Amino acid sequence: MKTTDATAPTLGGMRRKPIKLQEDQLVTMRPMLEGRALPLLCEPATAGVSLQAWAQRQRPLIDSKLHEHGAILFRGFPVATAGEFNQCINALSGGALEYTFRASPRTQVDPGFHIYTSTDYPEDEKIFPHNEHSYSPVFPLRLFLWCDIAPGYKGETPIGDTREIFRAIAPEVKEKFARKKIMYVRNYGDGFGLPWQTVFQTGERAQVEAYCSSVGISVEWKADGRLRTRQVGPAIVKHPRTGEALWFNHATFFHVSTLPPQVRDALLADFKHDELPQNTCYGDGSPIEPEVLEHLRAVYRAAMIEFPWQRGDVLMLDNMLAVHARNEFRGPRRILVSMAEAFHSKDLAI
Repeated sequence: MKTTDATAPTLGGMRRKPIKLQEDQLVTMRPMLEGRALPLLCEPATAGVSLQAWAQRQRPLIDSKLHEHGAILFRGFPVATAGEFNQCINALSGGALEYTFRASPRTQVDPGFHIYTSTDYPEDEKIFPHNEHSYSPVFPLRLFLWCDIAPGYKGETPIGDTREIFRAIAPEVKEKFARKKIMYVRNYGDGFGLPWQTVFQTGERAQVEAYCSSVGISVEWKADGRLRTRQVGPAIVKHPRTGEALWFNHATFFHVSTLPPQVRDALLADFKHDELPQNTCYGDGSPIEPEVLEHLRAVYRAAMIEFPWQRGDVLMLDNMLAVHARNEFRGPRRILVSMAEAFHSKDLAI
């Protein structure tokens, strides 16, 4: 319960009695967009409400709302620094995870926090919708984004409802992926993408091999210290809290055909399909049909909604119930990201 500072003298020398606000009066919650489940907008109902303190007391309520909506946008709370953002993550989800088995360039903002810049891709490029780390044998259930500098032109982080995506995918596509699964092929150290030392955060081959062996990734060392990995993962998984089946994978995001045309054409001119920095196929090694990939891309795009960032916004995503993307932008933009609550995809495969 919060007590407002309402003890200043009034006319006649009388003092007002402190006003006590109940927990359910400290914030307001409502869908941000009419007719859309996500995001749920949570705002303080009075000045000075600490998101960290309120969230610590209201974890069951927040968890319930997150499972219902898939994303919560905390707006208007005093979250002004990366340290305060880290405190919010601790309150909302029990602590941030290290960014391991990397697929995109990010910069850690402070050695004391597992908080990173959002993907350091050129500002004129869009990033296709995806669930964070859904390619990885170990992934975060929760994703947090904080707006330090709001972009002046575009730069939104579109989000989409994974449940809606799953319903919209053609039954025969879901059946084939459920049966065959997905193979992820990644090549490191060929001049494109991240080097394996960055991906695995080590320069020791033995440590790479030990990690990959522990999570079912096959390792192939190539000439000149280069590396290729292959892994087979599920396309459809079960949410560990709600129990529902969900489309959760990087089949579309990692496929070479999803890249911008100029990037795709440049890569295909120099590399065979199994030499690309990253690519996907069915789990048996057979190619995913172009019409299937087009269908999946259309489903993702149709599910997306977007809103402009405001400084101090904290966006909390259930990483299995919501996908996210990035629009192009111009000028300063600083969105920080962190992950929490690790799960193994093999334990959730259907």
